[in-house]
Amino acid sequence: MRSANPSLKDSTFSNLKNQGLNHPMTLQGTVNKTFILLVLICATAFYTWNQYYDGKEIQGLLLLGVIGSLAVSLFTIFVPRAAPFSAPLYALLEGFALGGISAMYEDKYSGIATQAVVLTFSVLFALLIVYKLGWIKVTKNFRMGVLSATLGILIVYLVDLMLRFFGLQVPYLHETGWLGILISLVIVGVAALNLVLDFDFIERGVNRRAPKYMEWYAGFGLMITLVWLYVEILRLLSKIRR
Repeated sequence: MRSANPSLKDSTFSNLKNQGLNHPMTLQGTVNKTFILLVLICATAFYTWNQYYDGKEIQGLLLLGVIGSLAVSLFTIFVPRAAPFSAPLYALLEGFALGGISAMYEDKYSGIATQAVVLTFSVLFALLIVYKLGWIKVTKNFRMGVLSATLGILIVYLVDLMLRFFGLQVPYLHETGWLGILISLVIVGVAALNLVLDFDFIERGVNRRAPKYMEWYAGFGLMITLVWLYVEILRLLSKIRR
């Protein structure tokens, strides 16, 4: 049951036995909640986008989006029952951050945001089809491999963040040469494989008849992976453009 997604950890469904007998979590319900969260993200993202292109200052919105979405996501992970309220709030805050980031990339590389959105959803639907057809088997080794790769990427990003305080950075991580592009391709691939783990984990939760509020929580978990995938694709495309 392990997933590299921090919101879909081992214990997510383990303590919910028999709680959803009368109103269990369903796959269709999870899809509906995920769609609602996507709409909320897009709404605030478009607002920040328009503010940027109207020449207005968006640093405040960016900080609100980054810090606010991080705080709400941590709260949701520790209090899954609050997901029906906290997951929409997370989506709204995350939209502020994504809208600002996307607008700044778009300002440098025209059309890059649209390309990143199309690629992100193409990867999402392609992997969903592959998963439903059974072409990818989510085995224990598969889970552990993706988890290890994800944790490795997280460690590299944390090290890079600390090095930046001293005016340094991890070699090749932000560079535009072939090695830098290859590194970004690997990170995009790992982010995409996390979607497969999320699909499997949510399906198991449905089979275990988790309570209804877990639909919001599952949608929130998918949003975390989807946002990460989008940002990494955006970074990859910007390297290729440069």
